[in-house]
Amino acid sequence: MNTPDSIDAVEWQARCELAALYRLVAHFRMTDLIDTHISLRIPGPEHHFLINRYGVIFDRMKASDLVRIDQHGQVVNGDVENSRVNAAGFVVHSAIHMAREDLNCVIHTHTAAGMAVAAQEHGLLPITQHALKFYGKLGYHTYEGIALSLEERQRLVADLGPHKAMILRNHGLLAGGGSVAQAFHEIHFLERACQAQVQALSGQSKLVQPSEDVCRLTAQQFDRDEAAEIIQLSWNAALTLIEDQRESYCS
Repeated sequence: MNTPDSIDAVEWQARCELAALYRLVAHFRMTDLIDTHISLRIPGPEHHFLINRYGVIFDRMKASDLVRIDQHGQVVNGDVENSRVNAAGFVVHSAIHMAREDLNCVIHTHTAAGMAVAAQEHGLLPITQHALKFYGKLGYHTYEGIALSLEERQRLVADLGPHKAMILRNHGLLAGGGSVAQAFHEIHFLERACQAQVQALSGQSKLVQPSEDVCRLTAQQFDRDEAAEIIQLSWNAALTLIEDQRESYCS
């Protein structure tokens, strides 16, 4: 599809990529009707980012459904009346985008497994290879109610620390990355780790945990030199699942 005259090619590419991510999150059943959100920073000095227009179901998200907002939540170059944004989504995503220049894409989910682990006092346990990706690299944020207060942003950022992923206690999951591909990779592994933990805890068998040395080694292995290539290969493979929808989501 041709780029609309009112949007430059760089922003339109970002919109298409983010719309694809919304549809993949839906494909992997990580949605909660309209009440979760994904954002992507638009390249440039303005510090603007794209987020979903509130009310659009994820598996029908299109590039034109995404809303460009600034760090104050103001709609930029769009129809304000038809560009409603989830207020809690703005608080969470603006906090991360304002503080972490390295996290261009941020995903927040309310999956059953994610919420279940968020409600467990011990958090994510180092019992699977997927979980070990986050060993020593996962933040935790105490629940404060629906994230409507701008004052919570500072605490969200402090609890995330230097990490790319965080469990929001009694709430859900959050993951980010320098690219859409990396953010998707983070949330995919975190979600699968939570799913495995919920199933493991549902049985009566005693859990096996690797030694601390092995846990640390495995976490380091996920950051080996070829990690970026693997993440991109994974993203390209995931895109093939919705390749027949490209004309739709890039509209």
